[in-house]
Amino acid sequence: MSLPSLPRPCLSSPAHGHKQRCFALSPSPSKLTIRMARSSIDEVSESGAFVRTPSAFHNFISRDPSSPFPAESGRYHLYVSFACPWACRCLAYLKIKGLDKIIDHTVVKSKWERTKDGDTHIGWVFPASNTEEPGAGPDPINGAGSVRELYEIASTVYSGKYSVPVLWDKNLKTIVNNESSEIIRMLNSEFNGLAENADLNLYPPHLQAQIDEANRWIYDCINNGVYKCGFAKQQEPYEEAVEKLYKALDKCEQILSKQRYICGNILTETDIRLFVTLIRFDEVYAVLFKCNKKLIREYPNLFNYTKDIFQIPGISSTVNMDHIKLNYYGSHPSMDPLGVIPIGPNIDYFSSHDRGRFSLSK
Repeated sequence: MSLPSLPRPCLSSPAHGHKQRCFALSPSPSKLTIRMARSSIDEVSESGAFVRTPSAFHNFISRDPSSPFPAESGRYHLYVSFACPWACRCLAYLKIKGLDKIIDHTVVKSKWERTKDGDTHIGWVFPASNTEEPGAGPDPINGAGSVRELYEIASTVYSGKYSVPVLWDKNLKTIVNNESSEIIRMLNSEFNGLAENADLNLYPPHLQAQIDEANRWIYDCINNGVYKCGFAKQQEPYEEAVEKLYKALDKCEQILSKQRYICGNILTETDIRLFVTLIRFDEVYAVLFKCNKKLIREYPNLFNYTKDIFQIPGISSTVNMDHIKLNYYGSHPSMDPLGVIPIGPNIDYFSSHDRGRFSLSK
């Protein structure tokens, strides 16, 4: 296996601002090992707080044709889950940048299942046919039965989480990157020579410092904050996470009372990253993750903002509420042992919103 296809020993700092950590590695790349939690349920500290494990593959696709991973039409494949907010960030970028004809994608089944005969690991799996579950499809590239198999193809010594998204190189038969914050940066800029919406820049130079700062607190308090609430196993870390979550939501509500988007009157990366959490909030996080102090639809600006983003052409196709609810309520038996799925609230995100009162910036 060529060295670029292996996870890097020291993980780079991702765009969302939380710290990545180096893991104990053997001196020889051929004996590389990374020890991580096998799923999000395992990522709990001794204090009972949820602590997310970093991603492991950090190669970068470049517009430079001499790059080990050059931007080329048809070379890359994106594996996603409709249930996963991190994966849906990437799917949203494919749609709004007009890259879905350049980079194809496959959606896994909504509920976790056994990934291999003979052990107890459960995770993302592919259906056997296109008719097994609406919205999901078999792996057309590797014929894999699970996302775990993709990781094992990419590295025979990988021992971390088998997560989505996975950005796959068909030529080298390996994982390019599995960190959503880095994948969306590539999709934003490196494929502009091939993108239908090349002029759309969700990370413009004059706003980068503001975007990075907003990403930092939104990730910590909201994107990852809901998981800190839901996966906490002690009262104190749960209450601490809830307090931070609602302070951050109140901050967003105040910002959005004065402008259309988080970083001004222009759509940016920050809005896509926030949206994927907001769209799941009332349907899942308020119930399963005990984020019930206040619903998103009780925040006038945040609720209308969520509908505004949802109605951007292409975005609604990245939201499959059936997959979202089936996964969250059906794949976490320690939290919902019976797997009973709530019927509501079935929010109409196509209904009118008031965000047009703000003029757009170019």
